[in-house]
Order: sequence, then C-alpha cells, then structure tokens
Amino acid sequence: MRFRAKIVDLACLNHFSRVINTIARLAKTCTLRLTVSKLYFILSDKVANGGVSMWCELCQGNFFDEFQMEGVAADHNEIYLELVPENLSRALKTAQSAKAVKIKLTNKHWPCLRVAVELPSLSSSSRFVTHDIPVGVIPRRLWNDFREPSVPDFDVSIYLPVLKTMKSVVERMKNLSNSIVIEANLSGEMNLKIETDLVSVTTHFKDLGNPPWASEDGCQSSAQGRDLESMAEARIDIKKLQQLLAGQQVNPTKALCSIVSKRIVHFILLHEDVSLQYFIPALA
Repeated sequence: MRFRAKIVDLACLNHFSRVINTIARLAKTCTLRLTVSKLYFILSDKVANGGVSMWCELCQGNFFDEFQMEGVAADHNEIYLELVPENLSRALKTAQSAKAVKIKLTNKHWPCLRVAVELPSLSSSSRFVTHDIPVGVIPRRLWNDFREPSVPDFDVSIYLPVLKTMKSVVERMKNLSNSIVIEANLSGEMNLKIETDLVSVTTHFKDLGNPPWASEDGCQSSAQGRDLESMAEARIDIKKLQQLLAGQQVNPTKALCSIVSKRIVHFILLHEDVSLQYFIPALA
C-alpha cells in the first residue's frame, strides 16, 4: 500500500486548501478514499453525527502535478483512511506561498499522512516544514460502509439561491429556533420557515428554477405528474444547515437541493472539479 502526491501550482494548492477547509467545517473525522483518478472525502450517516452524510469527490488530475498510489491489492486498487480533516487543513495553512507540497503515506511508528511543505527561501537550500497527520487504515472488510449514498426518490429538486444570502437568513433564524422547515415546489419557489410558540418567520425565494430532470417523464422520481405549485417540505436541524452554508469556501457554480417530503434534504454543490453532496435527515 503506497501513496505519494505533489502539488506545485499555487492556484491548485490554494483551491485544494479551500476544499479541505470546507470538509473540516462539516466533519470532525472523515474517511479519505484514494483511487487512481480520484479522491473522496466521506462521512457516513452514523447516528453519532446526527445521521448526516457527506460525499465529496475530487479529480486528482485537476489538483496534483504528481499522483502515485498502489492500493491494498491489485484487484482492489484503493486505499481507505480515517483522518481528522482539521489536521490536514492546519498543515495546508502553512503552505499558502509554498513552492511545492508533497503528501505521502508513511508508517514509521504508526500510519501517517506526511505533508511536507517546501517554502521559498533566500538561499539556495530549501526550507521544509513537515506535518505528520495520524491516520487509521480502514480494512477492506469495512469498505462497504463507505459506498456513495444512494439518492432516494425526491419529490422536488430546485436550484438554491445565492448561498451567502441563504446563509445570512439562516443565521438570523438560528437565534430563534433549533429547527427549520425547507419547502420547495416545481415552479422555482422555495421557502425557509421557522415556527415557535412566540414567532413564525418565513423567507420566500422565487424564480430559482428547477433542474431539467426534476420533472421529466421517465425520470425516476416521485416528482412525475406532481402539481407544480405543490410544496414538498422537510424540517431539519438548523445547525446542520448553517454548518453547510458557513463551511462554503468554494463558491459553487451550481447548487441545488432535493427534498423527499418529511424524510431527507439532499444538497449538491458543484464547482468545476469538485462535487459535494450533503444529506440532512428530517426531524420527526
């Protein structure tokens, strides 16, 4: 089992760093899955993290100048590691003006991801800052726990408003309630609502647009034949939604959410070479 990679391009390095920051804000620990062409950061929907799950996918070729890996076996050419993303995020913070960053899986006393940051120096010799990030190697028998979450048949799928706007709305509502209702329809309308004994507040968004496949015939979803005005809704933990919105260091080119009434809200944020899926279960 071997893995080593190198980033030289500063723009790629900063982009990678922003992605890791986002992950660190969404998950205390997560699984890093390495394949020949992709990296995945995975949080599976364990009860311990409130049933939230995350699936973030990066094409390694868009970030790394060198990328070599040998998986656990020839027929299973993958590596699964458990790590604390905040540790990786901290290591990359020292690399903002680096000449290069090398990442390597080592096993001196225990398995580590070694992040070696080459800093610019005035003399001819290079300066390196090295961080050893402890990781756990996940055995193959457990890999099935980390498959891509299946997307349930949604009732409504809709593009999200500008995330900054949505974030400021949710932050204000968070002071008033622990839960928030997201409702949307196939006419491009979405409402964010909170209701307590003392107050009810609703923010309306309209003309958001629905993705073309949201109401197509032959689309495997409960949206087929659905009344365009009729709202699908789910009540979710407001902190989990706020965490997702606050964590966005990467401004997505497309952001959408799909609602399975009273069951789950599925967010997808796409940014050229990164896709982030985030599932928040509905509260009873």
